[in-house]
Amino acid sequence: MSNLTNRQGFAPANITEAIQFSEMLANSSMVPKQYMGKPQDIMVCIQWGMEMGLAPMQALQNIAVINGKPSVYGDAMMALVQASPVCEGVEESIEDEGTPNPVAVCVARRKGRAPVTVRFSVEDAKRAGLWGKQGPWQAYPKRMLQMRARGFALRDAYPDVLKGLISVEEAQDYPEETKRPAKDITPRNPLDALQAPAPAVEFTAPDVETGEVEIVDQPPPAAGEFAIILPGKDLPHSTHATLEEWQDAYEIFCEKIASSQKIKPRERMTKLRELRDANDSTIQAVDMAKRVRHIAGHQQRIAALGAAT
Repeated sequence: MSNLTNRQGFAPANITEAIQFSEMLANSSMVPKQYMGKPQDIMVCIQWGMEMGLAPMQALQNIAVINGKPSVYGDAMMALVQASPVCEGVEESIEDEGTPNPVAVCVARRKGRAPVTVRFSVEDAKRAGLWGKQGPWQAYPKRMLQMRARGFALRDAYPDVLKGLISVEEAQDYPEETKRPAKDITPRNPLDALQAPAPAVEFTAPDVETGEVEIVDQPPPAAGEFAIILPGKDLPHSTHATLEEWQDAYEIFCEKIASSQKIKPRERMTKLRELRDANDSTIQAVDMAKRVRHIAGHQQRIAALGAAT
């Protein structure tokens, strides 16, 4: 691992070194607790950091996974933006201090574009159920107002710099995803299982602009097949016999969405994120070394679309 050394410390140069580096860090007590014993999470975190311009150890200290989604601390978010050549400055202030409804203000200035101004008030926090919430909102309410205004402003002004990540402070306020209900194992009447076979269906290629899928006769996915799921659809777009075939089809579908000229860049970004979330369970089943391909591809498409908005 001698080839990993540079002026910023260790930086994996290829996938083999990245795996070795991640395993070494996972066995260390010098990484955040959420990464201890989890080399796969460390590897993904380092990949995110490399995309954003963070050295490996910086990434581990500043990128957190909240409710299964990566996010970046507000101070690191500010540092990344201010280090970008497209940043002309970020101004933060608190208006109406001493009143019942102080307002945190963040003005993000980007070269060649109108400033993005975001305000987040105590009233906004109350509507979101945050004001008085146990934890940082009780201990540091002014700071939390500032972080929420900052997160919104920087995400709107610099989506390409932040690669679509939200702030940790914002992610922590989201409710945890609903857990699946316990499986009912009550014995059933065997006669209840005698049902007519389900009608066979086939799914045509989706309209990338609308996401609509036409359904015609063909069998549903068989056990062991891997399906590409469209957001908001109960039925899959297509099924594939192996994970390798699924990965190729998924990347092609993502590229079609990203390159569509009939949809605004911001809408394409939303469609890509929704598609990724809908297929997350299959993505997690992909080998770690190959999963990086999907992570990097998604980040690059989001960054390109963010720069085009």
